[in-house]
Amino acid sequence: MILEEIFKAIESYDTIIIHRHIRPDPDAIGSQGGLACFIKDNYPEKKVYAVGEEVPSLTFLNRMDQIEDDVYSGALVIVCDTANQERVSDQRYTMGEKLIKIDHHPNVDPYGDIVLVNTDASSVSEMIVDMYEARPDFHMSNEAARLLYAGIVGDTGRFLFSTSPETLKKAALLVKKDFDRQILHDNLYKSSLHLTRLEGYVLQNFALNEHGVGCMKITLDLMESFSVTPAEASLLVNTFSNVENIKAWVFFIEEKDQIRVRLRSKGIVVNTIAERYGGGGHPNAAGATIYSWEETEQVLNDLNHACQMA
Repeated sequence: MILEEIFKAIESYDTIIIHRHIRPDPDAIGSQGGLACFIKDNYPEKKVYAVGEEVPSLTFLNRMDQIEDDVYSGALVIVCDTANQERVSDQRYTMGEKLIKIDHHPNVDPYGDIVLVNTDASSVSEMIVDMYEARPDFHMSNEAARLLYAGIVGDTGRFLFSTSPETLKKAALLVKKDFDRQILHDNLYKSSLHLTRLEGYVLQNFALNEHGVGCMKITLDLMESFSVTPAEASLLVNTFSNVENIKAWVFFIEEKDQIRVRLRSKGIVVNTIAERYGGGGHPNAAGATIYSWEETEQVLNDLNHACQMA
């Protein structure tokens, strides 16, 4: 059983380094930090590190460790919530002795010595709770529960989607622990005044065509005028998701030398579209990267075609 292989690996290594994907979201930080806490809760003698770039809006969840290259020598490395190797934050993840992948995205890039993928899970944070439930002798701290709950809440959109009875059972298990859910929710969903004003602009200026395809293009100049970063602008991807007759939508967010493509839908499969542009993700939530505004028209054509065929 794969879970037993993972537990055996964790027990066999004194140093464990946990990675996750670039541009992290609450599930990336929550599963990474929650797993680190979970291991330290039950193996206090082990050295456990969480690494990767920090996003200021999520430092309230967990801070990253700064480690030297030699720490990887003879270490176990675990990568959480990252479908593709190029999206691993901190590319030193290959420098350890053994590599484990834990993910809930389609397994298009099955890297690692041990691969645990469950596309039915709402989040990797939910998968870490599975690990806890598989070992009734294990302890879970309040801090581990806080991080894992944040990951589940983030990837289910506060339980609005991708929420099975099993997901709710695991969330119920976590909220029995002693952490302040109100403060956690407030921090997860707070918005700066600058971002709120950009949200208003998006609501006034997004496009919606006769096929039910919504679109918003956010340029660097536009973000500069609102004093918002590309990472912050990405948080607005669901701003107009409740508009009547919308089937799928795309945000194009310009960065210095590329354009981020954020695809979402209500049943239309969009990860196959993202894969055409070197990206991927879930059937109803995916992303990719393109390098010119001309390419945005092709992405829109692909999305229009998918909506027309549905």
